[in-house]
Amino acid sequence: MHALNQSLPCCINSVEISNFPFWNTSFIMITSSVYLSGFRNEFHSEDPRCPGSLPTKQNNPQRCPYGLYPEQLSGTSFTSPRETNSRSWLYRIRPSVLHTPFKKLPLGNLSTNWDIFEPNPNQLKWDPFDIPDVEDRRVDFVQGLNTVCGAGDPKDRHGIAIHMFLCNTSMEDKCFYNSDGDFLIVPQQGKLWITTEFGKMLVEPNEICVIQQGMRFSVELKGPTRGYILEVYNNHFVLPPLGPIGANGLANPRGFLTPVAWYEDKEVNKYTVINKFQGHLFAACQNHSPFDVVAWHGNYVPYKYNLSDFMVFNTVSFDHADPSIFTVLTCPSTRPGVAIADFVIFPPRWSTAENTFRPPYYHRNCMSEFMGLIYGSYEAKEDTLKPGGATLHNIMTPHGPDSNCFEKASNAQLVPEKVAEETMSFMFESCLNMTVTDWACNTSLKLDVNYPKCWQNLKKMFNPKLMSLKPNINGEAYTSIYRSPIHAEDNDVGNADTAVHN
Repeated sequence: MHALNQSLPCCINSVEISNFPFWNTSFIMITSSVYLSGFRNEFHSEDPRCPGSLPTKQNNPQRCPYGLYPEQLSGTSFTSPRETNSRSWLYRIRPSVLHTPFKKLPLGNLSTNWDIFEPNPNQLKWDPFDIPDVEDRRVDFVQGLNTVCGAGDPKDRHGIAIHMFLCNTSMEDKCFYNSDGDFLIVPQQGKLWITTEFGKMLVEPNEICVIQQGMRFSVELKGPTRGYILEVYNNHFVLPPLGPIGANGLANPRGFLTPVAWYEDKEVNKYTVINKFQGHLFAACQNHSPFDVVAWHGNYVPYKYNLSDFMVFNTVSFDHADPSIFTVLTCPSTRPGVAIADFVIFPPRWSTAENTFRPPYYHRNCMSEFMGLIYGSYEAKEDTLKPGGATLHNIMTPHGPDSNCFEKASNAQLVPEKVAEETMSFMFESCLNMTVTDWACNTSLKLDVNYPKCWQNLKKMFNPKLMSLKPNINGEAYTSIYRSPIHAEDNDVGNADTAVHN
């Protein structure tokens, strides 16, 4: 098996796959690993059916092994610094240029023209978006793309868009690629069997995958499927800097997995290639499968990541840490420390903060925050946000825990506890001011107009005669200046005044 890839771990076992439509039966699956491990590594891979198909010592020989065509896929400019330069060389049966001219397709519910929608500064929440019933209409991954919100312009290579994918049917003799930017895909219901030019990936809920700009892929489904997509136009996703954390933690590079080379030599009558270009969809036809890459090498690749591999950091003393400590991937802007987009998760973790309100604090932010829930319940809005739904709190829109969460957390006994068990929520955060589409506000019929009511029961608790309360060793409350016990029944001004002066 050494011909598959020298980066694979030792002591692997192989089995022939049968009765599994995702894998061609002639492909050998590695039971302990079908992926290459690492983030932005220099990988090389070849399909084991064609040993020696990867040229050695040079990228572009006069004649490639097996009569293959060499083709470079560039993710950055040729002259980008070495530390950021991204490209891969593909060795394929036919070059990707072999197709008919592109013709424009209807956009459906995709959008990038934000000026046609009214601005909305309110707190917004959506109930779980409906997946079309396959008995009513068959919807594949591309047909099921629906834009929720976004900002910027793909023509200027600046901005983001957030989409929901709601689909029930596999893509048949069809592939898709995005000329505008990268897709970060977060499945919430159903598995995605994704075929790419680099190989195959299985992506399940609690995993994510990134298909970078220009990479062709097709999605096979088994039943109703739903999820979220963060699209970035500016740049590519990178791991956030660790700073004082040190060398290890958060999303470790070895947790990112890239597929191994796999090809199909398949003649097809009118195979459809769909291209998202300047916010519009175009289709071209060709008479063969685009997944005919026999070997490849480089560092510009698709990849996936299991969110349970995230190494969480949190406070072990007091106060609630900022959510930046939960950043998995970031797309930096040109301003230091400011992201075009961050992908942040809120996984199961221990909470131990002393004398601290532990859920997320009330907040107004210079960044826009889009929340989604993969499974379970979000700690700050247990009764509000549901799996497959979402919230959006735009730039400087106030938000925070609902009244039930505030009441519960304000009176909880502060002992070490595991929070967010059986839960995975996430946030797409951006420095850009988001515009919400008509599909999200009206057509989807999922906008919860009663969402702002979740804060309306927050009570006024101000008492000018009391300092902040702090528990003593007996569990009683006392004022921070006079240190006199104040009991729960001393909650009117007269009783509180007596408690202070006694």
